[in-house]
Amino acid sequence: MFVLKPDSTDLRFPPVELASPEGLLAVGGDLRAERLLEAYRHGIFPWYNPGQPILWWSPDPRAVLFPAKLRVSRSLDKTLRRGKFGVTLDTAFREVMEQCAAPRNRRAGPGTWITPEMIEAYCVLHQRGLAHSVEARHDGKLVGGLYGVALGGAFFGESMFTHETDASKVAFVQLVRQLAAWGFDFIDCQLPSAHLTSLGAEEIRRREFLERLEQALQQPGWPGRWRFEADPAILTGSHTPARP
Repeated sequence: MFVLKPDSTDLRFPPVELASPEGLLAVGGDLRAERLLEAYRHGIFPWYNPGQPILWWSPDPRAVLFPAKLRVSRSLDKTLRRGKFGVTLDTAFREVMEQCAAPRNRRAGPGTWITPEMIEAYCVLHQRGLAHSVEARHDGKLVGGLYGVALGGAFFGESMFTHETDASKVAFVQLVRQLAAWGFDFIDCQLPSAHLTSLGAEEIRRREFLERLEQALQQPGWPGRWRFEADPAILTGSHTPARP
């Protein structure tokens, strides 16, 4: 197992081909912005439970969603068209992370894998215009959302939460449609889940993911604070975005 030293000036990770069958690549290190960005640029992300050292992963296969393959069910489409939820970008990043961190059943089991240390680290990336949140509100109350990191033409989804039916799905769909309008290549979903598969996520081999990531990183990207800029028809689904 490759061990990273905290506060080391060497931020390099081992080749992802050295990851375990489950995708575990390295342990230790820290969550400073430079290390996090180095990880994402090489298809690596942190995921660990409280009390554990930082664990770094690069699973094979990898779950991704290509914007042109977004799948919206009839019931979700009706919800989108009704406009039940107001959706915004980058207006409550810390609150979205805190809601994602609230204990509930999730892929990591009971409780949360989003530690206070992680919240602070990603807030630094948000301040640098590289981490973004999507907020879904109902009657002015935050009821769903998600956050992730954007580099070049890739968006790395980290976590989502919902307090009302379809709130997080509406936030995710509107994000994907905006990313399609901006020419993003893919949304990294990291690990497969029934929730994301229902929206069109699929699994690809790690080698293909890394090839696509290398291409996506050549784009200039959209750093800074985000706002929805697409035609409303794109966001509500009455327009089908072209394949990037």
